[in-house]
Amino acid sequence: MNRHVALVAAVVLAIATATARLAAAEQTWTGQISDSICKAKHESGAEGREAGSPAECTKACAKGGSKYVLLVGDKVYQIANQSNADLEKHAGETVKLTGSLDGDAITVSKIETSK
Repeated sequence: MNRHVALVAAVVLAIATATARLAAAEQTWTGQISDSICKAKHESGAEGREAGSPAECTKACAKGGSKYVLLVGDKVYQIANQSNADLEKHAGETVKLTGSLDGDAITVSKIETSK
Protein backbone atom coordinates (compact mmCIF):
# COMPACT_ATOMS: atom_id res chain seq x y z
CA MET A 1 0.00 0.00 0.00
CA ASN A 2 2.85 2.43 0.83
CA ARG A 3 4.34 1.88 -2.62
CA HIS A 4 1.07 2.97 -4.20
CA VAL A 5 0.96 6.11 -2.07
CA ALA A 6 4.56 6.91 -3.04
CA LEU A 7 3.76 6.34 -6.72
CA VAL A 8 0.70 8.61 -6.56
CA ALA A 9 2.75 11.27 -4.76
CA ALA A 10 5.45 11.08 -7.44
CA VAL A 11 2.87 11.46 -10.22
CA VAL A 12 1.26 14.43 -8.48
CA LEU A 13 4.69 16.03 -8.05
CA ALA A 14 5.51 15.48 -11.74
CA ILE A 15 2.21 17.07 -12.79
CA ALA A 16 2.79 20.04 -10.47
CA THR A 17 6.29 20.54 -11.88
CA ALA A 18 5.01 20.42 -15.45
CA THR A 19 2.27 22.92 -14.60
CA ALA A 20 4.80 25.29 -13.04
CA ARG A 21 6.95 25.10 -16.18
CA LEU A 22 3.95 25.93 -18.33
CA ALA A 23 3.21 28.91 -16.08
CA ALA A 24 6.73 30.17 -16.85
CA ALA A 25 5.91 30.15 -20.55
CA GLU A 26 7.55 32.65 -22.82
CA GLN A 27 6.35 36.22 -22.88
CA THR A 28 7.32 39.25 -24.95
CA TRP A 29 8.20 42.70 -23.61
CA THR A 30 8.99 45.93 -25.46
CA GLY A 31 11.66 47.98 -23.75
CA GLN A 32 15.23 49.25 -23.87
CA ILE A 33 18.34 47.13 -23.36
CA SER A 34 20.42 49.05 -20.81
CA ASP A 35 22.82 48.25 -17.99
CA SER A 36 22.31 47.81 -14.27
CA ILE A 37 24.36 50.88 -13.30
CA CYS A 38 22.96 53.52 -15.67
CA LYS A 39 19.47 52.08 -16.24
CA ALA A 40 17.62 54.93 -18.04
CA LYS A 41 20.15 57.66 -17.19
CA HIS A 42 23.39 57.48 -19.17
CA GLU A 43 25.72 60.16 -17.81
CA SER A 44 29.23 61.37 -18.48
CA GLY A 45 31.85 59.85 -16.27
CA ALA A 46 30.51 56.30 -16.18
CA GLU A 47 33.43 53.93 -16.64
CA GLY A 48 35.73 56.99 -16.88
CA ARG A 49 34.50 58.33 -20.25
CA GLU A 50 31.90 60.53 -21.87
CA ALA A 51 28.46 58.94 -22.03
CA GLY A 52 28.04 59.07 -25.81
CA SER A 53 24.94 57.35 -27.12
CA PRO A 54 22.88 54.96 -24.97
CA ALA A 55 24.31 52.10 -27.05
CA GLU A 56 27.93 53.18 -26.48
CA CYS A 57 27.34 53.76 -22.77
CA THR A 58 25.53 50.46 -22.25
CA LYS A 59 28.23 48.46 -24.05
CA ALA A 60 31.04 50.21 -22.14
CA CYS A 61 29.33 49.72 -18.78
CA ALA A 62 28.67 46.04 -19.55
CA LYS A 63 32.33 45.54 -20.46
CA GLY A 64 33.19 47.25 -17.16
CA GLY A 65 31.19 44.72 -15.14
CA SER A 66 27.64 46.11 -15.19
CA LYS A 67 24.88 43.66 -16.14
CA TYR A 68 22.47 44.04 -19.03
CA VAL A 69 18.87 44.81 -18.01
CA LEU A 70 15.59 45.47 -19.79
CA LEU A 71 13.79 48.73 -19.03
CA VAL A 72 10.02 48.65 -19.52
CA GLY A 73 8.62 51.96 -18.34
CA ASP A 74 9.77 52.33 -14.72
CA LYS A 75 10.31 48.58 -14.29
CA VAL A 76 13.84 47.13 -14.49
CA TYR A 77 14.08 43.44 -15.39
CA GLN A 78 17.32 41.59 -14.75
CA ILE A 79 18.63 39.40 -17.59
CA ALA A 80 19.45 35.88 -16.41
CA ASN A 81 21.51 34.79 -19.42
CA GLN A 82 24.05 37.61 -19.77
CA SER A 83 26.00 35.66 -22.41
CA ASN A 84 23.23 36.07 -25.03
CA ALA A 85 25.07 37.66 -28.00
CA ASP A 86 22.03 39.75 -28.99
CA LEU A 87 22.29 41.79 -25.77
CA GLU A 88 25.44 43.57 -26.97
CA LYS A 89 24.11 43.76 -30.52
CA HIS A 90 20.96 45.61 -29.33
CA ALA A 91 22.49 47.53 -26.40
CA GLY A 92 20.81 50.90 -25.95
CA GLU A 93 18.02 50.06 -28.41
CA THR A 94 14.29 49.67 -27.91
CA VAL A 95 13.55 46.02 -28.66
CA LYS A 96 10.96 43.28 -28.50
CA LEU A 97 12.46 40.76 -26.10
CA THR A 98 11.03 37.26 -25.74
CA GLY A 99 11.83 34.98 -22.83
CA SER A 100 10.59 33.43 -19.61
CA LEU A 101 10.22 35.40 -16.39
CA ASP A 102 11.31 34.06 -12.99
CA GLY A 103 10.80 36.70 -10.30
CA ASP A 104 12.31 39.85 -11.81
CA ALA A 105 14.77 38.04 -14.09
CA ILE A 106 14.14 37.16 -17.72
CA THR A 107 15.87 34.30 -19.47
CA VAL A 108 16.08 35.66 -23.01
CA SER A 109 15.26 33.44 -25.97
CA LYS A 110 14.94 36.10 -28.70
CA ILE A 111 15.58 39.82 -29.21
CA GLU A 112 14.24 41.75 -32.19
CA THR A 113 14.42 45.42 -33.12
CA SER A 114 11.15 47.10 -32.16
CA LYS A 115 9.25 48.60 -35.06
